[in-house]
Amino acid sequence: MLHPPDEAAARDPIVRAPGRNIFESNASNQRNIWRFWSGACFVIFLLAAFGRPLLGLANYAAHSSLHSYILLIPFVSGYLLYLRRDELPKNRVADFPLGVLSLACGLGLFLLPFWWLPAGRAPADNTYFVLLTISFLCCLAAGVFLFFGREWVRAAAFPLAYLVFMIPMPDVMADALESGSQYASAEVANVFFQLSGTPILRAGRVFQLPNITIEVAQECSGIRSSWVLLMTSVLAANLFLKTSWRRVVLLAFIIPLGILRNGFRILVIGLLCVNVGPQMIHSPIHTRGGPVFFVLSLIPLLLLLWWLRKGEVRTRSVG
Repeated sequence: MLHPPDEAAARDPIVRAPGRNIFESNASNQRNIWRFWSGACFVIFLLAAFGRPLLGLANYAAHSSLHSYILLIPFVSGYLLYLRRDELPKNRVADFPLGVLSLACGLGLFLLPFWWLPAGRAPADNTYFVLLTISFLCCLAAGVFLFFGREWVRAAAFPLAYLVFMIPMPDVMADALESGSQYASAEVANVFFQLSGTPILRAGRVFQLPNITIEVAQECSGIRSSWVLLMTSVLAANLFLKTSWRRVVLLAFIIPLGILRNGFRILVIGLLCVNVGPQMIHSPIHTRGGPVFFVLSLIPLLLLLWWLRKGEVRTRSVG
């Protein structure tokens, strides 16, 4: 028996499936394209709204000995997104609750400095930049939730989370870390001097050597190098390690590594002053030697990373 085309299609889903799938696919593609360009327009609007604070943050970072790394973070995050481009979901479903919540937090933090600081009064520390950077990241997260959805955010979690390093370290936190690093480095340097057989007299952070007295000052804390080392290890752990406990081991290694590096640097400068002359306290190895000791500290970090990755590969091959 013959049926009209519509009745035949209704009875046989195979007849209708191709056309319906093509229609739904085209509609889905159109929605994805609309969400992509809408999201791009949102980012442009966001950059325009935060233009002045972001330029202030860039100028602050460029003239800061501690926060100069901030200028590189957006490029690193963008490169990580590029590496994961094939893993990102093609179908995007907006997540309005999380988007609205993130936007509300961002706008609240954006208005807080203007309410908190009286008109014409400059902030005493970098709290202004801390709050506005967090505000920008919250608004950016809102746009990602609204235009790309929760699944997309889950797939791009690490590149997006890495933007947290754009937030300047609060001055209170930096002072506390520098103070702790000073005393810890002095303790390690004292052990190194004793192991080297160098006669010393110590009073806190001050070391009396045979022909010079040196003090472990705030500039010797190495907090910037340690923070950059932490960011490097976070990046390496995500790119090269898959096991959670191995990632934790790599990150935990940063604290003793930073302290040992600072203590070794103090030892080298002290021995140069003893054996070459007190003028070595003003030599480039002291005033500009930070990058050299930072590179040296990468050697044990890379060796540990290699060992952890080798064990991970061996475990996967056995399994």
